[in-house]
Amino acid sequence: MSPSALRHQVGQLLIAGFNGQQLPVELKQLAREFGLGGVILFARNVVDPEQVAEVCYDAARLDPELPSWVSVDQEGGRVARLKAPFTEWPPMATLGRSGDVQLAERFARALASELKAVGITLDYAPVLDVHTNPNNPVIGDRALADKADDVARLGAAIIRTLQQEGVAACGKHFPGHGDTSVDSHHEQPLLEHPLDRLREVEFVPFRAAIEAQVSAIMTGHVFLPALDDKRPATLSKRIVTDLLRVELGYQGLILTDDLEMKAIASEYAAPQSAVLAVDAGCDGVLICSGDHHAQVAALEAIVHAVEDNRVRSSRVEDALARQRRAKERFLAAPVASRPRNRQALGQLLGRDDHRAIAAEMARFV
Repeated sequence: MSPSALRHQVGQLLIAGFNGQQLPVELKQLAREFGLGGVILFARNVVDPEQVAEVCYDAARLDPELPSWVSVDQEGGRVARLKAPFTEWPPMATLGRSGDVQLAERFARALASELKAVGITLDYAPVLDVHTNPNNPVIGDRALADKADDVARLGAAIIRTLQQEGVAACGKHFPGHGDTSVDSHHEQPLLEHPLDRLREVEFVPFRAAIEAQVSAIMTGHVFLPALDDKRPATLSKRIVTDLLRVELGYQGLILTDDLEMKAIASEYAAPQSAVLAVDAGCDGVLICSGDHHAQVAALEAIVHAVEDNRVRSSRVEDALARQRRAKERFLAAPVASRPRNRQALGQLLGRDDHRAIAAEMARFV
């Protein structure tokens, strides 16, 4: 494989955050040099729906050879990057308390229609963690329920409906973040359960998501000494490949949570963690801060690891093949025209019927 071809393959593994309300020159340069798997939007990138649609339109076309994901964390509740005039959804715990699969489907259909209206193609939802620890500071009401079967049933309904409506879903955070007591944004969560317990509880919603053909699963930066006493889940071949890929039989995309979260970054710089994550079996790495130098350094590190045979070239080729299959499924028909104007978008966002669904969910607070 030529050096330029390898660089372009590796570039497809990165989903990058950026700063500002338009695509920065540095990100466009990175896409020209490496290619780019996609971008992720945060509140810092959002002004109004018309501006979001313009950014999404440009981002999807950063790489002329393969469309880029335009992704966001739009769960509902406290994790929602898109605020009014988008519909503001209550936390998913309300949906869990309703126990209503049809309500979950109506919610997901409305959510998908608003994401599609501005050009977002991948949503990091639903949370599939089982909320078994009431003192969990990061999951809490983001989880659908405290019982695995309820999370599985409602999570699968959200996944199926989002994807039927043309938005790729990403279940998170494998192998399970629901019974942790610290926030992985700030420190390393410890999960001391044996594998038998994980199979009986934490893995149940992920099995349902796999059966529902979820497009992507995100790893959590949790440390499980019973499974790997050296590395957190995101960087563990035992967890990512042996359990998720082989035991659970998942054939879709495996994406990392943000590699700049303290649970990883306190011990591993982004270049090192990116190499370890890809080698462990992840097909995409998220570097979300908008630090262009860290993003380039991570891609260069993966390239050098392949050239030095520390990461098999077949591992990168396999990851790229999975990216292509997922993109063919959801990005096969790119938008040909410029984004809708303000008036047209206003008719699609925060509609009365969508607000009615949100109000119905909120009854179960």
